[in-house]
Amino acid sequence: NNMFSFLKPLIFSLDPEAAHDLAIKSLKTNLIPENFFYVKNEEILQLELFNKTFRNPVGLAAGFDKSAEVYNSLYKLGFGFVEVGTVTPRAQFGNPKPRVFRLEKDQALINRLGFNNQGADVVSKRISENIPEGILGVNIGPNKETLDKSDDFEICLSKLHHNADYLTINISSPNTEGLRDFHNKNSLSNLLERIKKIKKNNKIEKPILVKLSPDINSGEISNICEIISKYNIDGLIISNSTDNHRDDLLDANRDEKGGLSGKPIFNLSNRLIKNFYNELKGKVPIIGVGGVDTGESAFEKISLGASVVQLYTAMIYKGPTIAKEIKTELISILGKNGIKNIRDAIGINA
Repeated sequence: NNMFSFLKPLIFSLDPEAAHDLAIKSLKTNLIPENFFYVKNEEILQLELFNKTFRNPVGLAAGFDKSAEVYNSLYKLGFGFVEVGTVTPRAQFGNPKPRVFRLEKDQALINRLGFNNQGADVVSKRISENIPEGILGVNIGPNKETLDKSDDFEICLSKLHHNADYLTINISSPNTEGLRDFHNKNSLSNLLERIKKIKKNNKIEKPILVKLSPDINSGEISNICEIISKYNIDGLIISNSTDNHRDDLLDANRDEKGGLSGKPIFNLSNRLIKNFYNELKGKVPIIGVGGVDTGESAFEKISLGASVVQLYTAMIYKGPTIAKEIKTELISILGKNGIKNIRDAIGINA
């Protein structure tokens, strides 16, 4: 941790995207001493989900390793699972730069990257050649210029399902025009109907999750629950970044267009996690995302109904030991509350 604190001013003097590229390059060197990230008693954080054993509930959200270049190094940092992507059928550059902004005063980021990635074929080949040493999710989305976005979800699903432990249908980025329209009832039904067919035709057994926007109103929750139950969706990721909620921010970058992530969306995503958990009576597992940066904040999401959590922004601010710190704090919270295993905490405050 001291090392990161020492380097942080240097890293933060770089453009956020240059800093990110540097992080990816560093992780590629594979020089990570795994034992440095070891946490004692981690077995009480182990849980079963999607018929897999998760070593711990602290995951890295999509958006960091967009083209599946460094997931094996990320497991060594102590993450219980890693979600790569968003992957689109064809490679794309994304929006013009600059397109990522730090809001240091708010412990937040705004990005309008626009699904920059190397495309489904490159990603699939890469994962086949670097067998994941942990649980790997693959987050999929449509190319910017695609007219029928459902086509692109189908293409990605058929190309990437054999590389993934689970796949995430990303209908919630604010940076791809019209993508969030899939939250409305008919569009979501049509999309999931097509996904059901392609699963059947290609004999895809993998869990399918849907990643939701935090900007849905409470009236839409029942509709979404009804549809994902009807189509046996295996899980929900709550939530992506928000394109509003700027009023209370302090940083000068608050007016940049794009998705806001980090601390400011903590309560927003918590409210949705709790509502969805109660509406679905805990039957559909939830991955909780948004402002997780400590053991306490992770525990809060889990206690409101998330089975596991993900983070991204916190790693930017707190560095590569973030998973280790959160796990250590979670173990101590469970101890203090006399909870024997993390799964016993799911939904206790919902």
